Amino acid sequence: MFKRVFILGMLLLAGIYMTGCGRGKTSITLAGSTAFQPFAEKLAEQFMTKNPNVNVTVQGGGSAVGIQSASSGAAQIGMADLVTLPEEAKGLTSTVVAKDGIAIVVSPKNKVNNLTTDQVRDIFNGKIVNWKEVGGDDVPITVVSREAGSGTRSSFEQILTNITLKKDALIQDSNGTIRETVANDANSVGYLSHGLINEKIKAIKIDDVECTSEMIIA
Repeated sequence: MFKRVFILGMLLLAGIYMTGCGRGKTSITLAGSTAFQPFAEKLAEQFMTKNPNVNVTVQGGGSAVGIQSASSGAAQIGMADLVTLPEEAKGLTSTVVAKDGIAIVVSPKNKVNNLTTDQVRDIFNGKIVNWKEVGGDDVPITVVSREAGSGTRSSFEQILTNITLKKDALIQDSNGTIRETVANDANSVGYLSHGLINEKIKAIKIDDVECTSEMIIA
């Protein structure tokens, strides 16, 4: 993890907070960041337990969808994991609800355990194309990335700087699919929210800094 730079503010971008219909249940829709979605779903469950007359629906789609949905009224709350908000979010009220780190992840079968910031940049730019160039096996590197409009990708590129994603990178539409793709390909590398790391993948050190909750909140 990049200790100084891969700290994200998970933002809830709120338009109209609740909508109701007569005497029925009040409905709230959240949409956006797939990194924050699992946590939003847990919060929604707890909220509905305490407030049985409220129905909360949580949808993904990415940070761009979260901003668009809150702006248009399609969702009452938009979720975005971004370092800075884009111009189109200026009309929304934002609240930071959590901090997160972006982890660089590989398969547990990959023997590489540490990369420098420059090496990460060169891998995703396509300048480093074989794991042997960074101390790994003599096999091609499969780069896995989020789609354009993803808050995780936007933050990754903004903070790392000078990133022009290689053209043959595999594009995935959520942090979860990034995780599964990397878990099933021993030669791949991707990035995702620290909160979604599990035993299927390995978070590698960046500049000798380990990706941990303690480093994120430090």
